[in-house]
Amino acid sequence: MAFGRHPSARRLLARLSGRRRGACALAMEPPRCFALELPGCTLAHFAVGEQAPDARPDPRVAALLGPPGRSYSLSVPGTGGAGARVRAARLHQHLRQQLRRGPFQRCELRRLLGYRPDGGAGALQHGFLLRDPRDSPDTRQALLALLDACPEAPRPRLAEFSGDPLCQLWRRPWERRDGRGWRQLGGERVGPAPEPKLHPVVPDLPSAGVFPHREAARAVLEACTSFIPEARAVLSLVAQCPEQVQKGRFPVIVIEGLDATGKTTVTQSVSDSLKAVLLKSPPSCISQWRKIFDDEPTIIRRAFYSLGNYIVASEIAKESTKSPVIVDRYWHSTATYAIATEVSGGLQHLPPVHHPIYQWPRDLLKPDLILLLTVSPEERMQRIEGRGMEKTREEAELETNSIFRQKVEVCYQRMENPGCHVVDASPSREKVLQMVLSVIQNNCN
Repeated sequence: MAFGRHPSARRLLARLSGRRRGACALAMEPPRCFALELPGCTLAHFAVGEQAPDARPDPRVAALLGPPGRSYSLSVPGTGGAGARVRAARLHQHLRQQLRRGPFQRCELRRLLGYRPDGGAGALQHGFLLRDPRDSPDTRQALLALLDACPEAPRPRLAEFSGDPLCQLWRRPWERRDGRGWRQLGGERVGPAPEPKLHPVVPDLPSAGVFPHREAARAVLEACTSFIPEARAVLSLVAQCPEQVQKGRFPVIVIEGLDATGKTTVTQSVSDSLKAVLLKSPPSCISQWRKIFDDEPTIIRRAFYSLGNYIVASEIAKESTKSPVIVDRYWHSTATYAIATEVSGGLQHLPPVHHPIYQWPRDLLKPDLILLLTVSPEERMQRIEGRGMEKTREEAELETNSIFRQKVEVCYQRMENPGCHVVDASPSREKVLQMVLSVIQNNCN
């Protein structure tokens, strides 16, 4: 008798099928908890519906969600594979650009994350809280028109908040009726939510920017080939690199650091002193496309830089058989900027020390030593003002957002296996070079 015809087998298959349907339903269900970024890079958490306890939310949340004025939440579902995540990230970027124009310019825009209370990966929704202090009906109409202009999946989700005479807050989602406009659904109570042990974005980082292996980054760029022709060229170069490469007998030293810490000068001086080969990440074969990918969302931008690291790894393997190798940036910079960008809030919300996100990718060639150059914020600003060079979006944010800069620095220092040797790059060039060569001599054969 075939297995599927046996009565007990049919019961087992039915139970398994039910579990799969339940899992799919859970994945499709909107998040019930939210993390709202407040002034000063602090986070406030609230829940809606059945997850909301019969209590008033955080007063800071109530001040932003309740009257006077009116607040709206706009979120983008991002579940699924690499293609779905790429589409969600680009839609989120498009919405952010639109919400800073036209009738929305008079509104306050804040970062909002939707997540499940169990803290699992795959249910995170990036979005915004838009607060209209004048409660103008034009704002609502503009939001609905913005959603009408997004007919393809994933469809953004819109809801608005209101208060009642008992000072209770309510969230009312909007639903699009095919061909019949929009309607509001029933209200869901808003209440307090405990702060999760980990920032809600952390479980999704391995698939959203801190890729643990080459295939994860490759899948993201593969999903971009239809609208970024250069992605196909990058993938072609990566395909020519062996999946596993071994370092040669000569030492490999990576030099990391924020922009304007003297990294370019030090890497060139060290390579000259050691008669070493100097490599950079991203490598020259793809660096001409850097500006294109820098204008894309984090998941695409970091996939480009991650695959650049694998191309550099194949160059390291070849060159380290003949001479020492100095590398200007490598995986640590790719990971630190992704973590600092995606984790909202301040330093206290970063993944804790020894979290797996700080571990080196298992399939990427490891260097012998990583040096992290540091200078004071004041010294960095003086150097940047004297350079007058074009900056990437993240480099510009380093200048204007001290919290972002601190998060990048802390992430660098939490990297493990291998970690960073911190070098104060404030003294003269000669002194810094002496210190760097001393560290290399003490740590490399």
